[in-house]
Amino acid sequence: MKNDLVVKDNALINASYSLGLVEQRLILLAIVIIREHTHNMHLDYIAFNKPIEITAESYINTFGVSHSTAYETLKDACKSLFSRQFSYQEPREKGIAHKTTRWVSDIAYIDNSATIEFTFAPAVLPLITYLEQHLTSYELKQVANLTSGYAIRLYELLIAWRSTGKTPIIDLNEFRLKLGVGDEKYQRMGQFKEKVLHIAIEQLNKHTDITVTYEQHKQGRTITGFSFKFKQKVQPKIETKRDANTPDFFIKMTDSQRHLFANKLSEMPEMGAYSQGTESYQQFAIRIADMLLEPEKFRELYPCLKKAGFGN
Repeated sequence: MKNDLVVKDNALINASYSLGLVEQRLILLAIVIIREHTHNMHLDYIAFNKPIEITAESYINTFGVSHSTAYETLKDACKSLFSRQFSYQEPREKGIAHKTTRWVSDIAYIDNSATIEFTFAPAVLPLITYLEQHLTSYELKQVANLTSGYAIRLYELLIAWRSTGKTPIIDLNEFRLKLGVGDEKYQRMGQFKEKVLHIAIEQLNKHTDITVTYEQHKQGRTITGFSFKFKQKVQPKIETKRDANTPDFFIKMTDSQRHLFANKLSEMPEMGAYSQGTESYQQFAIRIADMLLEPEKFRELYPCLKKAGFGN
């Protein structure tokens, strides 16, 4: 799997919604497709009104699922995704607006080609493009092996705090809403921990790039919230292939290194030639992190990397 980057506005990361595993995966694939269309381009999101196409084959290859079950589960997800909605907060001059919107405006499953077509609702598009400044990004491969929808949501909630490696205390009711745990589900704390929290943390620790622990917070004997700490897993040592002047010179960076140095490079005057339009430093840093995956761009940016402290 190539390094497909999922980019979401933090308003969407912190939104309250309930999506099944297959539905979440379809949304993630669609975000990657949207991003490929808008990458290095300053498109008005309203102009992006073509249906997004996701083939069953791309779904199977990305998430490693069985052919025998994929087609039916995708058909079922088409039926349910149209009715799904989510709530989020949006700052306004007069205060905070509490908005509710559907995910998609229309959706279809095409039998002969085993293809899903859908159009994001207008309110969703600005939350998954480069038009907003408060972004969270991660590589799709980090969640590709997660089989719990709760695990995907927990990973997103945590990775939004990547710079600190810990979250504040999240109120229990708010936490359930953000994970998409309905009022009728797992009302006893023992059930919630067994069926939601522990499975999600186990999958994150096994399949993603972070290791997670949690702490429960109480009022008296009642658990009222949770906080989380996480750290980046130790990656294999960086290997230098050749001298920086040779054509095939390339140093593989870990995800955390790419994001760390991309943030540093985004603020360097020498990088001004690579910036585009009115994008923010954070938007610029996301593009730089992508560039560092390409050997040719890596060689090009290597002098700036060294100046930023890479390799010291």
